[in-house]
Formats: sequence, C-alpha cells, structure tokens
Amino acid sequence: MPNPIAFEIGPVAVRWYGILISMAILIGTILVLKQAERLKLDQDKILNLIIIVLPAAFIGARAWYVIFSWGYYSVNPEQILQIWHGGLAIHGGLFGGVLAGYFYSRAVGFNFWQLADIFAPSLILGQAIGRWGNYFNQEAYGYETNLPWAMFIDGAYRHPTFLYESLWNLGVFAFLIWWRRKKNLVIGEIFLAYAVLYSVGRVIIESFRTDSLMFGPLRTAQVISILVIIVGMSMIILWRKKAPAVQETLSKSKRKSKR
Repeated sequence: MPNPIAFEIGPVAVRWYGILISMAILIGTILVLKQAERLKLDQDKILNLIIIVLPAAFIGARAWYVIFSWGYYSVNPEQILQIWHGGLAIHGGLFGGVLAGYFYSRAVGFNFWQLADIFAPSLILGQAIGRWGNYFNQEAYGYETNLPWAMFIDGAYRHPTFLYESLWNLGVFAFLIWWRRKKNLVIGEIFLAYAVLYSVGRVIIESFRTDSLMFGPLRTAQVISILVIIVGMSMIILWRKKAPAVQETLSKSKRKSKR
C-alpha cells in the first residue's frame, strides 16, 4: 500500500497528492505560455488569467464534491476544507475555471474560445497527472477483478480506474496536440474536442468505479459527461457550418488584444 505522505518537514507532512497537483499546474502553465507566445498573445495577461482561474477551479472542484457528498460532510463539517485527503471533483473544477476564464476574457478583450483552445491540452494533461494522486490516496478505484493488471487496493484486487483514466487522458492530450496543428480549425473546436473526448472516456470508466458521486440513483459524472458530449458535438457541427463568421470574430479579437 503506497504512503500518501511523500516526506515531512518538521510537523508539516508533504503529500503526494499535493506534489502531483503542483506538477500538473506547473507543466500546464509552461505549455499554455508557449502556445500563447506562438500566437503572439500578451503573456502577462495569460499569467493573470491563470492566477484567477486556479483558485476558482479549486473552489469549484471542492464545492462540487462536498455538495454531492453532503450526507458525509454534513456530519463531518470540519473536513470540508481538508482537500489533502482528496475529494476534488473534476467537473466542478472545470465549471469554476471556465466561468472565471469567461469573465476575465471579457474584461481584457480576449476571445474566450481562443483561450479555451490554448488551455485544453494543458487541462487534460493535468488531469492525467493528477489521477496518480488518487493512487497514493487509495481512492477512485473500481470493483474487484482478477484481471492481470488489477491492483491491490482496500483489501482486494480491483480495477485501477485512476490508471484507466490517466492513460485515456494522455491519449486525448496527444490527439489534441496533433490536431491543433491542422489548418482551418474553427475557434473553440480544440476545447470542445477535449470536452467531448474526455467525457466519452469518463462515461465508460465511471461504470467500473465503486465510489462515484451519485445524484439519486444515477452516477453524477456519467450524467454530466453525456450532456457534455451532446452539447459539445452539437456546437462543433453548428460552428463548422458558420466557420467564416467565427473566424472573422477571432480576427477582430486578435486585433483588439494587441492594442
């Protein structure tokens, strides 16, 4: 069984969960800044965006998890802020971060969907790295199985669903990096592809998990993911039909952001 604590400095315990999330943020930030430089966008404004989006994403991720686990936290309110034990819901983090990014982009004159495209590969790579925090915390695992790659978790050999999702996310990351090099992509298409592809994997992998957040009899992540797939695919199809108008909007946004 892995030790969730990487090392200790006096009374302070440094956990693998925090180390991995920090690594994900650092690597993601580097990738975002490189892409922003390539597109000749103001990197100071991009850094400001990251500073705003990160806390919003953490608040959203924790709030989402607490809300859908309220039966537990209502009797253990002292644990609501103890995120080092895990309990960050990706969907909540995305909603919080996207909302903050939308308002910031409006304030500084950036095109929101262009920013979303820039951040998409970093988001999915960060999720791939962060899932290994679940391994060290021994959470987000699946049902018992005798498959050769089963991991011994919580007293039994189980589906390592955190591994499944990490590998899926790495595949999506590689696809997005390759795909964004293609010409004539509609603005927002990279982000929407990220949202759709991640959701497809989440729908499948979530069915193996034993600790899913529930909304009544339904798995919350599967319901949200199916909705994202439907909305995302519909938007891609619609925007491709209106591509010239969308590209004109992007051109105006670029000119405005350079002023």
